[in-house]
Amino acid sequence: MPARPEVLLARRGGVVELLRLPALLVGAVSAARNRLYDSGWLPSHRLPLPVVSVGNLSVGGTGKTPMVVLLARSLAERGMQPGVLSRGYRAAEQNDGGAGLNDEGRLFQRLLPDVPQVQDANRVRGAAELSRLGAESIVLDDGFQHRRLARDLDLVLVDATRPWGLPAREPDEAVRALLPRGLLREAPRSLRRADAIVITRADALDADGLARLDAELEREVPGKPRLLAEHRPVGVRASGKGAEQELGLDALRGRRVRLVSGIGNPEAFERTARAVGAEVEAVHAFPDHHSFTAEELEALREGGELLVTSKDAVKLAELCVPHLVLDVELTITRGEKVLTALLDALPRSQRTLERDAAHSGLHG
Repeated sequence: MPARPEVLLARRGGVVELLRLPALLVGAVSAARNRLYDSGWLPSHRLPLPVVSVGNLSVGGTGKTPMVVLLARSLAERGMQPGVLSRGYRAAEQNDGGAGLNDEGRLFQRLLPDVPQVQDANRVRGAAELSRLGAESIVLDDGFQHRRLARDLDLVLVDATRPWGLPAREPDEAVRALLPRGLLREAPRSLRRADAIVITRADALDADGLARLDAELEREVPGKPRLLAEHRPVGVRASGKGAEQELGLDALRGRRVRLVSGIGNPEAFERTARAVGAEVEAVHAFPDHHSFTAEELEALREGGELLVTSKDAVKLAELCVPHLVLDVELTITRGEKVLTALLDALPRSQRTLERDAAHSGLHG
């Protein structure tokens, strides 16, 4: 299997350093674009319903999908019928049995069955469609760089294990660079636009490491609220043979498995699997959003039992290849009151206000 891009980019020296030249251009274009939005020369379109954006600075997995699920459920608890809006990256290539949705979309469909969702590269048009479908609030997935759609709350996720996109190569610190030299979409100073920073996978660092990251972020954006979150395993399922079977986390303890994933941060998946006691025999990390085939999975299964992520499992459902699924949820471990206050301060759509008024009148 060819090396993943982040593995190659994590190296220092050699031909890869030539990519710093186009990275300078990416940085200049990004900065110029942000200035045009900040000055109003490029307009942002505001809809009459609150928009909460979940984003990051880098390409790759920081935990946006479980964060979107957490926020959608929180908005629903507040009586603000949420809708999920995403770009739908590679949906056309992954839509077998998925109603035109990509892997994240199908996972949202599973975890948020009562929440409407739209996948559209034109976020303004997609948001209008969600409003038409009855949404009273919108959770914008991967929206930090998509400034055409105005938002009322901007949450930016920073992966504690890869704060600036690339993994560290001992004993060096991780390369911190924009695309294509690194994995940053824009410079860290852009975090100033965020309303709050959520440090995900915080439990993967020891106290000293977390303190260093906290201090680094404080230097970049002084005074910005910083929350901590963990990806906690919540269950194991056996799938691929028709009906799924819930096994419970203890089913992985001492169990020999081969990890298969097509996600942005496969190392995090491996850490989680080992943390619940799985005996990892091999790791097969495919590119993010990889479209699996039954043939390649059957070939991997010859070496042992397969364990996949929730995100990958939705793509395997049609392939009828036996596998185990490790489900995780995001939990806020520091700053929960901050997030509560930010969500409580969101404006209510007219539809929400009218419904609340009618409900109040019924009990008045």
